[in-house]
Amino acid sequence: MSTLGSRNRLAACAMVLFCLVPAFVSAQRGGGPGPAAGPAGTTLTVFQTDDFSGSGICATCHSRLTDEAGNDVSNDAHWRSTMMANAAKDPLWQAKISSEVARNPQVKETIEDKCSRCHTGMARYQAKTDNTAVEVLAPGFLDPAHYLHDAAMDGVSCTLCHQVQPTGLGTPASYTGKYVIETSTFPPDRAIFGPYIDPFGNPMQQSSGFVPSHGIQIEDPAHCSTCHTLYTPALDSSGGYLGEFPEQTTYLEWVHSSVPETCQDCHLPPAVDSVVISNRPPNLAARSEFWQHHFVGGNSYMVGQLATNAEALGVTAEPGHLQDTITRTRNLLELKTAGLTVTPERTGDLLTVTVDVVNLAGHKLPSGLPSRRAWLHLLVTGPAGVTVFESGRPTGDGKIEGNAADQDPGTWEPHYDLITSPDEVQIYEPIMLNSDEEVTYTLLRAYSYAKDNRLLPAGFDKATAVDDIAVRGVPADEDNFQGGTDRVVYEIDIGGVTGALHITAELLFQSVSHPFIADLEDTPTPLVERFMGMYEPAANKEEVLAQVQSLVP
Repeated sequence: MSTLGSRNRLAACAMVLFCLVPAFVSAQRGGGPGPAAGPAGTTLTVFQTDDFSGSGICATCHSRLTDEAGNDVSNDAHWRSTMMANAAKDPLWQAKISSEVARNPQVKETIEDKCSRCHTGMARYQAKTDNTAVEVLAPGFLDPAHYLHDAAMDGVSCTLCHQVQPTGLGTPASYTGKYVIETSTFPPDRAIFGPYIDPFGNPMQQSSGFVPSHGIQIEDPAHCSTCHTLYTPALDSSGGYLGEFPEQTTYLEWVHSSVPETCQDCHLPPAVDSVVISNRPPNLAARSEFWQHHFVGGNSYMVGQLATNAEALGVTAEPGHLQDTITRTRNLLELKTAGLTVTPERTGDLLTVTVDVVNLAGHKLPSGLPSRRAWLHLLVTGPAGVTVFESGRPTGDGKIEGNAADQDPGTWEPHYDLITSPDEVQIYEPIMLNSDEEVTYTLLRAYSYAKDNRLLPAGFDKATAVDDIAVRGVPADEDNFQGGTDRVVYEIDIGGVTGALHITAELLFQSVSHPFIADLEDTPTPLVERFMGMYEPAANKEEVLAQVQSLVP
């Protein structure tokens, strides 16, 4: 089958003509091949299907953009190195989907359909429209020979997000990647949505076959909810269907908070003042506000994997792009995610340290895939730097000293109000149980949460939270754990140590926990083995979300 499908050959021919325009204009101006080109292996795709276009076509006009402070705010330069752009190239996602299929082969079709909705959305939607099979694993979308391979590997790309209709957004009808794309129109009349009223449409229509249209849904957090509210099938040990499991509920967590900032406010920060949003035609008026396509969350580790393995994974971002995304991610984590205060009190041989944690994010911390965890690391040293007490020390190999789950994946650390021993660690995390009430890291065996003490966003009311976002493993009446905050008290026997005591408290974060990796390794599919070949425990380094120090005389 042709990469253009089979619905309208006249439209297909028209599309080819339209897409010659940007290259012709660029050549006439002496601009070369345009922003889609770069060093070998970093050229953005220019595929065409009946309903979608590659990011390289969009980048021809939406690059070489600057704001009024002279900053480069080009859409492609920011987006191409993000996890959104690399959603299909993510080696952990590929490994995980192959593992889930190997463990639950009877629901292979369901797994691949659900996972492809958000990771290879353009390919899946086009396959559905073309009435062809939706497959991810070879000989599906990941196979370079597949007619929708290029569409799949462009990830969460321009003509996916910007074609989402307002239909059902923010309701269960749209969750788990059930966004709506209009597939009954053809170039040059396909609507593509942006935040600006009265867009100048003719150049885009001629060069890409899309009509720029004002769509308020592009600024609505409900737009993000389609993929950031995810329910997966819960299966019993024999593969029987038990219902749906709330695997990721980032949007619902935000809805239940009092945080005024939206997804777009934090993850697509505004440029400085106005921006001319296209490098052609000449004399185009500037627009304000302009949302930069940073798309950073907390996953600096995986962006680092993309950088280290760029050629093997087919990453179309240059090293500088990837480093910029890592830097932006760490800035978000360190400056806008959490806060800490420490209140020490020394009475004889007893040192009491009260640690207050504040969640500055608009959702639970951490949120998203249940591989993520944050924890408190408290270190008390005496004269000459001798360690008096330490809880939550990262060991350098992806583990946390004292964490029961890192030694035995069938267990977990409870939530603590009071810590008195180094082998007690306050870890903010979700722990999933299967229908046999055993800890599981297999997503399709997840049936309930044994523990979900992730830090709550401000205004989150535990008493009124629905089951899908409820706190688990923490007493509902615990005053120390509330919307936006948690308090942990450490009582430490300092054993006659004299002299000043130095206290360091840190809130640390890891996007891929050791038990999650260890469980994945138990299913040695080729994609799992490839990921494990890339995985270096020492590189899975924790990120510091907040740090505070105190000196006790």
